[in-house]
Amino acid sequence: MTATALPLPAESPGWPGRRGRVDAVSAVLGTALVLLALAAALAPLIAPYDPAATDILAANSGPSPAHWLGADDLGRDVLSRLLYGARLSLLGPTLIIAAATVLGTALGVASAWLGGWFDAITTRVLDFFFAFPGLLLSVLAVAMIGTGFLAPVTALALAYTPYIARVTRTIAVRERNLPYIEALCTHGLGGWAICLRHLAPAVWPVIRAQAAIAFGSALVDLAAVSYLGLGVHPPSAEWGLMVAQGQSALLGGAPWQSLSAGLLIIVVVLAVNTIGERASDSDPAGVRA
Repeated sequence: MTATALPLPAESPGWPGRRGRVDAVSAVLGTALVLLALAAALAPLIAPYDPAATDILAANSGPSPAHWLGADDLGRDVLSRLLYGARLSLLGPTLIIAAATVLGTALGVASAWLGGWFDAITTRVLDFFFAFPGLLLSVLAVAMIGTGFLAPVTALALAYTPYIARVTRTIAVRERNLPYIEALCTHGLGGWAICLRHLAPAVWPVIRAQAAIAFGSALVDLAAVSYLGLGVHPPSAEWGLMVAQGQSALLGGAPWQSLSAGLLIIVVVLAVNTIGERASDSDPAGVRA
């Protein structure tokens, strides 16, 4: 007996406009972030100096033709260190949110589909992680693994997973109760196929917006870890570390390093938060964490 094909709309019921709307502000901010990421990737080609090269004679010097954004207390070019520092500063939050999104989406969809004891256990585990702030988990991870880049990234990825999972589960439960899901089951489509082809795409618009907003928070958290001396080690360039290293010079009247790194953190956070908020507002579901 040949199975009857079940016609489905391009967008599942209850989720019109899944692709959302891209406005001019989001396009401009997104382009700026892409250019910053390209500048970080091309830092060895466009940076005017080696980020670790010191020049004591230029220590704490202000902006000049030789050093456009000044030099730090060791005479290292601030612009070059910002460009190289963007690599770790942007890579870290990207890895954190990517891991949290994949794990959180998988847990949320699985909990919504399976329900029962699996949903109960998953919810309790997520609630447990909610009790621990990301910075606290980072400190614990550093205590067990040691300072560096991997420990805080891993800890923060675990800390952000419950936020993504909770939003995913809420949307997936709502989607699972729609009539077309029951129709798919009646026609013999397996649970894995339904989750991958229908539930996961249904939650993606809101998860995408949540991930963009969470990226800014992850960037700030990772910069805070580096500021506390628990992240990457000198002479590596990283924005949070640069803020900490330039603090003494800031009090001495040479704010170039701290202000430049801090301003970049603020600009990137505001940009990704704005993109995430506008993407969330353009989605009719409008589910927030």
